[in-house]
Amino acid sequence: MARDDARRPPATLQDVARDAGVSLATASRTLNGSARRVKEEYRARVLAAAERLNYAPNLQAQAVARGRTNTVGIIVSDITDPYFAQIAGGIIAAAEAGGMGASISVSGRDPEREVQLVSSLRGLRPAGIVLVGSRVTDAAVTARLETQLRDFEAEGGHVVLVTQAGLPFDTIAFDNVEGARALAARLATAGYARAIVLAGPERLMTSRERADGFLEGWAVAKHPADAGPFEDTLDVPVVHSEFTRAGGYEAMGRALADHGRPDLVFAVTDLMAVGAMARLREAGIEPGRDVAVAGFDDIETLRDVTPGLTTVRLPLEQGGIAAVDLILHRTGSQSLMRLPAEVVVRESTPAGVEHE
Repeated sequence: MARDDARRPPATLQDVARDAGVSLATASRTLNGSARRVKEEYRARVLAAAERLNYAPNLQAQAVARGRTNTVGIIVSDITDPYFAQIAGGIIAAAEAGGMGASISVSGRDPEREVQLVSSLRGLRPAGIVLVGSRVTDAAVTARLETQLRDFEAEGGHVVLVTQAGLPFDTIAFDNVEGARALAARLATAGYARAIVLAGPERLMTSRERADGFLEGWAVAKHPADAGPFEDTLDVPVVHSEFTRAGGYEAMGRALADHGRPDLVFAVTDLMAVGAMARLREAGIEPGRDVAVAGFDDIETLRDVTPGLTTVRLPLEQGGIAAVDLILHRTGSQSLMRLPAEVVVRESTPAGVEHE
């Protein structure tokens, strides 16, 4: 015999209001994230009724009624990368705390795909879109992205970027340049002489900022009297590869083959640094003992890395939380929030630890 509830229609907001003994407006305010306060007694009754009836909000109906769904659309470059996962975690937690839902899309570090995802999200009418990831140097694709984002805001949505400053939208920016500069200065003055930089693709602005910041900090520390461009003050090889663990592994192999063994390896992401450490061990070189290694981001995965990796800590979850706060409390004026970076010295650069 078929179950009685096999074809039961989903509960409606009217069903919840009737079961709770409240008005439809009260049920809506309780369940749809209204800013208007509902008496606690009524709120508890509505929530209990919604749970009994297994009620799920009709987002399409909400979008028609309000012009927007009560959700945040998140676009990240790579959800398997802990950098993006931590930022997305902050966005989701803040959205839930603010009575909003969240959905995640992945661009695969493809700028054209990013533009397509924004276009698709516009059709779903989220309250906001948070775009997380490095901007690229391609002016044409950047212009297409900006057009899509401007159109979304013209339709009543809100755009927040967790990336570099430069586009005309609310932006949460991490201080990549200053963080890399401070790390280089710390390690250069600790006694390391020959450095190699493992950078990401040249088109990614995050990679450029971190590599350039490190080169500048290193040059100033090693040659403080030089007034010329920092590129002319020293010879630090920069090896480009993908922004991944595999990219760090591959770049480290090419760096050893082309430039020999350095005193210090700086990888522009922690994942690249982890890959570089694996390649060094494969070559019989022990990270932290034979060669110092440093990364950037301070992702949670580093808790399991030996030796402990020197890096630059970014407030990743805080960046995600701040992005949602801008959506929830829209001011009408463009906002730029710069979050500071902090150098964290660990056993992978022992001279830096001793220099403290």
